Amino acid sequence: MEHITLLLGIVIITALVFDFTNGFHDTANAMATTISTGALKPKTAVAMSAVLNLVGAFMSVEVAKTISKGLVNEEGIQPEVIFAALVGAILWNLVTWLVGLPSSSSHALMGGLIGAAVASAGIGAVNGSVVVTKVLIPAIAAPLVAGLAAMLAAKVTYKLGGKVGEKTSTKGYRTGQIASAGLVSLAHGTNDAQKTMGIITLALIAGNALPAGANPPVWVIVSAGMAIAMGTYLGGWRIIRTMGKGLTDLQPQQGFAAQTSAASVILASSSLGFSLSTTHACSGAVMGAGLGRKGGVVRWSTATRMFIAWGLTLPAAALVSAGAELVMRTGDIGVAAVAVFLVASCFAIWVISRRQVVDHHNVNDVDPATAEEPGVVTTAIAAVTVPPTVAAAGIPAAATAAGTTAVGTTAVGMAAVGMAAAFADEDLKATIPAETTAPTTAPSPAAAV
Repeated sequence: MEHITLLLGIVIITALVFDFTNGFHDTANAMATTISTGALKPKTAVAMSAVLNLVGAFMSVEVAKTISKGLVNEEGIQPEVIFAALVGAILWNLVTWLVGLPSSSSHALMGGLIGAAVASAGIGAVNGSVVVTKVLIPAIAAPLVAGLAAMLAAKVTYKLGGKVGEKTSTKGYRTGQIASAGLVSLAHGTNDAQKTMGIITLALIAGNALPAGANPPVWVIVSAGMAIAMGTYLGGWRIIRTMGKGLTDLQPQQGFAAQTSAASVILASSSLGFSLSTTHACSGAVMGAGLGRKGGVVRWSTATRMFIAWGLTLPAAALVSAGAELVMRTGDIGVAAVAVFLVASCFAIWVISRRQVVDHHNVNDVDPATAEEPGVVTTAIAAVTVPPTVAAAGIPAAATAAGTTAVGTTAVGMAAVGMAAAFADEDLKATIPAETTAPTTAPSPAAAV
């Protein structure tokens, strides 16, 4: 193994901690739809994803080369810069995990690296062309391409399965979801584990433990793969709930379409060396699949919060990392202060998260914070006065309107009103005497008396 100094060792450990947070932060990318549709049990799903993430880490190093050789200039970059970059990336990962928003761990890492490099060596330390072509453009293109592909795939699956019984179709697509989820996990390991490989390799080059332009050593590949696999097995249940239930309601056909489309986009980008955000690709695919079913909807309030988090990821991580770099200029005391701040912040976020625990037991429950508000049409219908027959049935009009609003669907609300009216009609028939008809035969003399 290369000569490792104390500071370099701290940087490597911190990089592996980031890789661990990347694992549980991005578990939702592979397994949220599989868990939400019931194709796999939650713990089984994350265990399968962890194994395949580990396997994927050994499949390619192209993305690692982009991080270690292309994003920033290696000359003048010190291990302190890498440490500062990781501080910003880890804190952003944990904050977005706490609020259940699927943001990009990749962009958090790259934003932190850019911010720390600029604070250390100026704007010239960043290769602008690489940032644009291999970071920003894929960030915009990935959700659009994956979303369109998933929407078309969902439409095709429904059309092809139209002649098959619903039970048979659901069972078949749930089986297909398991295979497609495995493919996404493999793609995630191929893409995201490499980012940590690249950052550790860059730190080794900055600490003169590796020559400039070196590829990731085997021990770096193994350790990065193990760290992301362990994080994946831990399960980022908060983000899984948002992607599985918060964005849209998916059926097995849609889940299969979303995962297959996302995996195709991620694997293609990995082979080209694009540092793609798997979160962007998978979230875009989920929304596209949600729109691919007739009557399917996307909860745009949740999607809007997610888009805002995406936009803030790069600058927020960059600002925190730049601040950490400036503090560490004071020497060993500054490095120690940043390390203490990182540990204390991580502990504080964990304590806050225990106030409302989300785990494999309640991951499929709808989070009230991400529930969609009733639409204009639904609210208007709920406010309409219910006909008197509903009140006659003993069902208050307010209760009927509330039921319609709670369901959030106009058709279901109107069906409830119709059922109430039917029950009222039956009650009226029971209380109002039926019309008497003239007897068809003459009364007997005894009856007349």
